[in-house]
Amino acid sequence: MKKFEYKILDIPAKGFFGGRIDHQELTNKLNELGSEGWEVASLGNTNMYSNASRGIIVILKREI
Repeated sequence: MKKFEYKILDIPAKGFFGGRIDHQELTNKLNELGSEGWEVASLGNTNMYSNASRGIIVILKREI
């Protein structure tokens, strides 16, 4: 049976009212972790209000 370990990234939105994710920064981080064997299993948005985002939560996994 395969076994996995998990990692959770909390990526905050930027800006005075939130809602802006730096896509290049996120891409760089995911590529860095991908080179270490991590893959995205799930992600979710942490809504604040009126569709503004407080940030996103990314759940990654890799086989151990």
